[in-house]
Amino acid sequence: MDAHRHAHAAFHLTGRMDASHLAGIDGRDLIPALFAQHRDLTTLRYDYPLVLVEQPTGQFVQPLSGAIDDLLARLSGRADEARVRQHVLRLEAGVRSQVAAGSSGRLSEVWDTVAKEMATADEATTESLSLARTHLGIDGMLLDCERSAPFEVLRQAWRISFARRATEFNEVVAELTVRLEDVLKADFENSAAARSADNLKSSFGSGPMDQFDFEAMSRMLTKAKPTSSIPDSRRRRVERILDVLRAQQFYPDPSASSVTYPFIFDTCSEAISAFGERLPAAIKVAKAIAVGQLEAGGDYVEERHDPLFASFGEAGLDAADLAIFPDYLVVLSAGELTADEQDKLEQILSSGLPFKVLVQTDDVIEDSAVGKGRNALALISHRLTSMAMGLADVYVLQAPASHLFRARENILDGLDYEGTTLFSIFSGADAQTALPAYLVAAAALEARVFPMFTFDPSAGPDWASRFSLTGNPQVDSDWPVHGFAFEDADHQSLNEAVPFTLVDFVASDARYAQHFADAPFAEWTDHLVSVDVVVDASVRDADHVPSLHMVDSENAMHKVLVDESVIREARRCGAMWASLQELGGVHNSHVEAALVEAEAHFALRLQDALDSQQPVLVKETVVLSEPSAAGVEPVEEVILEIVETRNPDEAYIETMRCSTCNECTQLNGKMFNYNENQQAFIADITAGTYAQLVEAAESCQVSVIHPGKPLDPNEPGLDDLLKRAELFL
Repeated sequence: MDAHRHAHAAFHLTGRMDASHLAGIDGRDLIPALFAQHRDLTTLRYDYPLVLVEQPTGQFVQPLSGAIDDLLARLSGRADEARVRQHVLRLEAGVRSQVAAGSSGRLSEVWDTVAKEMATADEATTESLSLARTHLGIDGMLLDCERSAPFEVLRQAWRISFARRATEFNEVVAELTVRLEDVLKADFENSAAARSADNLKSSFGSGPMDQFDFEAMSRMLTKAKPTSSIPDSRRRRVERILDVLRAQQFYPDPSASSVTYPFIFDTCSEAISAFGERLPAAIKVAKAIAVGQLEAGGDYVEERHDPLFASFGEAGLDAADLAIFPDYLVVLSAGELTADEQDKLEQILSSGLPFKVLVQTDDVIEDSAVGKGRNALALISHRLTSMAMGLADVYVLQAPASHLFRARENILDGLDYEGTTLFSIFSGADAQTALPAYLVAAAALEARVFPMFTFDPSAGPDWASRFSLTGNPQVDSDWPVHGFAFEDADHQSLNEAVPFTLVDFVASDARYAQHFADAPFAEWTDHLVSVDVVVDASVRDADHVPSLHMVDSENAMHKVLVDESVIREARRCGAMWASLQELGGVHNSHVEAALVEAEAHFALRLQDALDSQQPVLVKETVVLSEPSAAGVEPVEEVILEIVETRNPDEAYIETMRCSTCNECTQLNGKMFNYNENQQAFIADITAGTYAQLVEAAESCQVSVIHPGKPLDPNEPGLDDLLKRAELFL
């Protein structure tokens, strides 16, 4: 073995670096090649910065680029459209740069700052931006992909949910209050107090009071109008209901300044304590509404309802009763969870109560307690989401912060869910890399380190309807594959399909620098293979050393070798992704095994029909108990095939059993061809010789080619060919 190959293999297998052939990458500002075009995010139009929309009529959050696109759509069709578009897109880039540099504020404020700087250019720019400003349409705080992004987005969504529930609650309470007050008012109007001289005088209003004898009027009304007062028990019950509704602190009273409970907490302990302390008040309010609605309709019967409501709420409130109250939002940092907080979190997740918990992970590379130098990847989030889904009644959303806008509907669904919800979000804020948090979060998704998924218990009775991998790139693949364009040493343009794996994700993290080594260009020989080739290999191969394309600050390409410990981590990461794929119905082993068995059974039935030489109708029904692909409902597949009596002298192929091995088509592409299912059939029997038919039958891996008898009786060597063909009749 050449010296450099030996040095490369030694580094891969042992991690020991030969300085005469390899160089370390620590501190050299190398990043995975697929990141090269994303090094400066301010030049790109992507989901950030986000606008937390004030008074949303549709989306509660929107990317700056989306807001600008909507604005330009409103200005389309104008004679100066091209000029306005150019200036507005320049302003968008300026706003993005301001936010990336640390500026904060509302969109309108940052817009005005950038517009003022651009206005010095010329009058046309000022005119374009002034016109666009009047058509902006939305406003709200700007938010970059930073540590606070998950909480700010979730809090914005929670506020929308809280405001909607407050409106619904206040409408119910306002209507109920009016109806109950009418009951008391009607009772008062029939009372002696209502017909007293003092009350008559106070209700008279302005006018010549000395012309009326209110005492005489009172005596007359008292005699003329009979008293029909409601029972004291009912009056007291209605008054108690109104007192409870007026004193509630769950929602602000729109008609008065009222103090309300806080519902956003930093610890599980505080949230649990607050829920327990407020539960008696919640029971009172829920009971007041239930009893009040019966009273308002005149349907409350003491003999029947008093015993029922006497024990109301003793076992707590059910989901329907709790749905009228605000949810408790708990915001946690995965890296700061104490043992006690983890225990409280598990209690919350198993409670079925309306807690909405955000567990934010800022760094998915965690120290492992097992073995020196080992790391655990997203261990806390993986443990929490697995446990939550195992409980079967917790709504779970896992997503990187880079995809919060794309997960907006899932966020709203999780907040609307009547039970407990877990939001597991990776911010990328604490990664030890020079890459921006957005790229770190997005890369964790691409590398299958922090996949995106939802588990919605209300969506259906089974995993097929509840669990979704929507949002992950190339969900059917082990690793996402992207095109990578570059120039070689001879300045020739090349384009390669490059997979993005866990190795790419950790390559730019300082904690993994010791596991990578830079190989000089002169040693780029064919023993250096793509990382995925080695990751997917079942055994070690010293002749193949995994390498990764990386680029430096000058965009010069490097080939970086990877040691075995990182490859092992990538294999574990891939195995965990494969497990999620199965849950999502992708490459489901149970379904695939059932299909193989069904196909084999069908093939036997078909062969029996062929051997019998009798016309037969073959009908096979295959029931898939699991979906065959992500988001596809379980189906019943019915296969129908009519097999007619064949002339044994005619050549044919059992097309349905073809394994697409390419043997026959490579032998004679005119005689043999593939149908739309990539299965072979005889396209033109006259386009080849009988010898080729026999040879194709012999080379077919599943023996589905039957040569029949030769068309040309004078073809050379027929005696030998016919004897060989007997095996395939």
